[in-house]
Amino acid sequence: MNNDKQIEIKLSKSKLTLSLIGSATFVGLGIWFLLRTPTSNIAPFNSSIFIKVVGIISILFFGIVFIFLIKKLQDKKPGLIITDTGIIDNSSGVSAGIIPWSDISEIKLRKVFNQKFLMLLVNNPQDYIDRQTNSLKRSTMGINYRSYGSPIAISTNGLACKFDELKNILENKLTEFNANRQNV
Repeated sequence: MNNDKQIEIKLSKSKLTLSLIGSATFVGLGIWFLLRTPTSNIAPFNSSIFIKVVGIISILFFGIVFIFLIKKLQDKKPGLIITDTGIIDNSSGVSAGIIPWSDISEIKLRKVFNQKFLMLLVNNPQDYIDRQTNSLKRSTMGINYRSYGSPIAISTNGLACKFDELKNILENKLTEFNANRQNV
């Protein structure tokens, strides 16, 4: 995982497989909600229209996630490469690519539904959004930027490392880069 000049963090095939199973489960539930609308006495779950809309949203969202996970499982490249000059992000379906340390102003921790993310606050966020060729990825990065202040969110969901380990590596590398820049 580590040599003197760069740190490679591999994609975790087991974590990705578990996420794939979870996505397939939610797609299956969505299909079930459409075909055999469950009933309930609790509002709004007693509305068949509401249940069908939830089913459609579940199929669409988790179907897209499923496709991204299938592609990521076939990916042979490391999830992250951390060097003295920056980060190469290949950690998710909405990876940012090359992120120079000189672009990163701050690393912030964000939690969404008990899921931890590292938000890399960059000097030129729109550049990272604009360079995405896939409109869905571009849209997702735009939502991240508006919601959390950065288009770049890194999670360890698909990486072969622990969250705190990754957080420490990135914070130390950014501190080291900034110290070296000030000494020049």
